[in-house]
Amino acid sequence: MEVTTIKDIARICGVGVSTVSRAINNHPDINEDTKKLILKTIKEHNYIPNNSARNLKRLESNTIAVLIKGITNPFFNSMLKVFEKEIHKKKYSFLLHRVEEQEDEVDVALELEKEKRLKGIIFLGGYFSHSVEKLNQMKVPFVLSTGGISEIIDKKNCSYVMVDDVQESYRMVDYLCKLGHKKIAIITTPPSEESIGKLRLEGYKKALKDNQLSIDSRRILYNDDESLDSFSMKYGYEAAKKLLESDVEFTAVFAISDSIAVGACKAIFEKGKRIPEDYSIAGYDGIDITFYYHPSITTIRQPTIEMAEETIRILFETIEDSSYKEGKIFTADLIVGNSTKRIR
Repeated sequence: MEVTTIKDIARICGVGVSTVSRAINNHPDINEDTKKLILKTIKEHNYIPNNSARNLKRLESNTIAVLIKGITNPFFNSMLKVFEKEIHKKKYSFLLHRVEEQEDEVDVALELEKEKRLKGIIFLGGYFSHSVEKLNQMKVPFVLSTGGISEIIDKKNCSYVMVDDVQESYRMVDYLCKLGHKKIAIITTPPSEESIGKLRLEGYKKALKDNQLSIDSRRILYNDDESLDSFSMKYGYEAAKKLLESDVEFTAVFAISDSIAVGACKAIFEKGKRIPEDYSIAGYDGIDITFYYHPSITTIRQPTIEMAEETIRILFETIEDSSYKEGKIFTADLIVGNSTKRIR
């Protein structure tokens, strides 16, 4: 795919290059309708104005970008340390860029690719459901790490490192079922949000079905408040408060991240209830707080260091050979803490 230039934009809009430049720089000396047309065309053709074009030739193309969804999730901390260490060891520059939950990570990557002349990209977190045509716009090597991948994507055509979120969530909910829990709630992400919450919810539903338990939509909790990070403690706290204030019966809560689980615990304690005597709580990720929290939280521990090391190894293999593709799925561990108990 050819890169769109400022001359292309000018030709499409039937104006001069200087007029396009004035629109980009919000110059007052331009007709408002013309300006709107130019900006609309720029967006449609994915043209990224580069204000550093004069200096770009002097820059060496040696930057690795990590695009992260869910930057407040402490699960990513240890992985980022590995990425930064290994990238610097290879004499590359490390760029960390946050992607908002509602943003399209590929669009963000395409912008950075042009602005920074990236050598490689790691997509950390999120949920990939992009078309082949969209992915083919990427001109630099990339690896999908720890996020979810939609069935519409042919995994043979991309590199990835992850755990099976559906299967690992299934394992946790099945464990709760085997403890005797029949009324299990889940705190997940909003349906409108493209994230791994979809996969972990799928595992939850499958486990209930296989244990001959009905799925009650009232026990599927999420928060539509866009000001809340979906993987934060506050998100879990607010969702659990909503559940506790309702008349919905439950004996256990599966939170799709450990941070959400900690927030849910606070809401339960504020209600004067005990864990696990009144309610069992289970999380997902295996971050340090699950061990030091009281009571310690039952969780699915992902092998973060190993996953980070494999991610960066595969990326550099792809940089050396653009045709190289590799996918790796790790197995997580179910760590039993003191936050869950068997019931009759």
